[in-house]
Amino acid sequence: MHDIVIRNGTVVDGTGAPRRVADVAIDGNVITAVGVVPGAGAREVDATGLLVTPGWVDIHTHYDGQVSWDPFLSPSCWHGVTTVVMGNCGVGFAPVKPDFHDRLINIMEGVEDIPGTALTEGITWEWETYPEYLDALSKKSFAMDVCSQVPHAAVRTYVMGERGGDNEQATPQEIAQMSALVSEALDAGAFGFSSSRITAHRTADGKVVPGTQVSIDEMEGFGSALSKAGHGVFEVVSDINFDGIPGSLTAEEEIAWMSEMSRRQDIKFTYLLFQNPGNPDKWRSIIEMTRKEQADGAVLYPQISMRPTGIVMGLQSSFHMFMGRPSYDAIAALPFAQQVEKMRDPAIRAAILAEKSDKLPFEGTTLRYDMMFRLEQADGWLDYEPSRESSVQELAKAAGISEEAMLYDMMMENDGQGFIYVILVNYGDYNLNFLHELMDNPTVISAGSDAGAHCGAICDAAMPTFMLSHWTRDRRAGPTVAIEKVVERQTRATARLYDLNDRGVLAPGMKADVNVIDYAKINSSRPKMVADLPAGGMRLLQTATGYKMTIVSGKVTFENGIATGALPGKLLRSAPNAFQPAPVHELAG
Repeated sequence: MHDIVIRNGTVVDGTGAPRRVADVAIDGNVITAVGVVPGAGAREVDATGLLVTPGWVDIHTHYDGQVSWDPFLSPSCWHGVTTVVMGNCGVGFAPVKPDFHDRLINIMEGVEDIPGTALTEGITWEWETYPEYLDALSKKSFAMDVCSQVPHAAVRTYVMGERGGDNEQATPQEIAQMSALVSEALDAGAFGFSSSRITAHRTADGKVVPGTQVSIDEMEGFGSALSKAGHGVFEVVSDINFDGIPGSLTAEEEIAWMSEMSRRQDIKFTYLLFQNPGNPDKWRSIIEMTRKEQADGAVLYPQISMRPTGIVMGLQSSFHMFMGRPSYDAIAALPFAQQVEKMRDPAIRAAILAEKSDKLPFEGTTLRYDMMFRLEQADGWLDYEPSRESSVQELAKAAGISEEAMLYDMMMENDGQGFIYVILVNYGDYNLNFLHELMDNPTVISAGSDAGAHCGAICDAAMPTFMLSHWTRDRRAGPTVAIEKVVERQTRATARLYDLNDRGVLAPGMKADVNVIDYAKINSSRPKMVADLPAGGMRLLQTATGYKMTIVSGKVTFENGIATGALPGKLLRSAPNAFQPAPVHELAG
C-alpha cells in the first residue's frame, strides 16, 4: 500500500511536457509512480479536475532572520512554495561577532525593509560562525525546505569591522581571510555566496551596503572559494540595469568579469535583471551579451521578476507620499481609525496637500505619477498590468485635480486602506509584453519574489501564485502563457540553477513535493497590513485561494489554505552531487 495516492489529477509535471490525467503515488518522502496506479493509498486524494504540480522552488528570498521564529515561513507557505533559497543580495546574519549583531540588523533593515525591532527581538543568535548558523537551523523544522547562502556584507563586516562597513578597500590578507570564511561556509553546506553591488541598497543609517563597488580582486577571492568547493552559486545584484551611476561598472564590464571568472574558475553566476524605465530596451543588450558569454562557456544566468517591481503604498505602509509633511506627521502616531478620520477633514486634507516632503522609499528612487495606479479595482481585481490611462497622472488630468489630490483620495478609499501600486522597474512600456517574450528565453530564470523582505512596502512573496493565475489565465493586456511553461519556470528551472536535482519534477524517484490546485480558484488575496512580527512589527501579507493541498517530503503541510501542523521541511546542505533523484529500485524502503 502506498502512503498517498493522488487520483485522476491533471498532472503538469514540471518538465514542460503536455499535461495529462494521471495518478501520483507517494511513499515516504519520494514519488514512486506517475500514471495508472493500481495499488491503494493509506490516504486517497481525489484530484479530478484539479492540477497536480511540483511544489514551487523560490530561489530569491530573505528569510534569514525569520527562520529564527517562524517555522511556517509565511507568506510563502500559503503560496505552494516547498523550497526556498535565502541569503540573497549580500545580506544576512552569519558570520557575526557578538558586538556586531546590531550592525547586521541595521544593514538588513535598510536594504530589505524588515523592522529592526522585530529582528532584534526575534533572532536567537545561537551562532558566530556560518557553520554554527547552519547547525542552529538544522535543529529546527519548517513547513518547507530551506537553503542558505553566505552574504558578502556579513563576511566583510566580520573580517574588517567598521572599515568593512565603510567600504574601504580590503588588503590582500583580508581578502584571503574572507575567502577562507566563504570556503568554510560552503564546506558546511551553504548553497552559494551573494553580493550587493547596487548603490540604491542602503543600511538603515544611510550607508551603502558593505561590499558595494569593491575591487574585482575581492570578488575574485569569493570566486576562488566557490571553485575550490566545487558547488554553489555566485549571486550578484548590481547596477547593471542602469546607466551612468558614479563608481559603478558598465553593464559590459559587469558581464565581462562574471563571465571571465565563471569560465576560468568553473563557477556559476546569477544576477538580477530589470527593465530600466529610463532605457526600456537595455535589457535586450544585456541578454544578448549574456547569451554570447554562455555560448563561449560561461555559466551565467540573469534572474528577473515576472511582474512589475514596485511598492504597495497605503497609509499603513512603511512609505507613502505624505510622510514627512508636517500636517500629516502631526497625526501619524494616532490609532489608525482616528488618523483616517482626521484625514477626512477638508482642512487637514488641504494642509497636507499644500506641503512638500523629500522622503523616498529607496535611495535614488524616482517616483512618477504616470507609474502610480490603483491596485484594487472595483470588482476586487488586483491589477498588476495596468494601462497608462489608469495612472494617477491620467486620472487626475481627467478629473481636473492635481496628481497629489488624486493620490490622497485613492489612498482614503476603503476606509483609508486604498492601495496604490507604485511601479519602479519592469514596466517601461506600460505592459508586460517583454516578460512574455522572456518566458521562452532559456537564458533567463524567473525569480525575484523577495519573500520575507520589504515587509511594509512590497508584497511580492505571492509571485508563484501570480505566475499561475495572471500569466496562464487572467491576463487582459496581451497573450497568456501555457500552464506547462509557467510550472516549469518555477519548479525544474529554479531547482536546477541551485543543483536541487531531486525536486521540481513529478516523476518516480523525485522528492515528493507536490501542489494540488483548483485552477479556477487560484488567486492572491488583497494585501493586508498585520502586526504579527516580533515586537509587534507590521508587514503586508497576501494569502492565497485555490491551493487544495501542499505536500512536502510526502507530508501534507497545508490543506485548503490551513496548516496541518506537519513541519517536514528542514535545512538543506549543499555539496557536490548531494541532490540526485533516488534510484527507483531503492525506493521501496
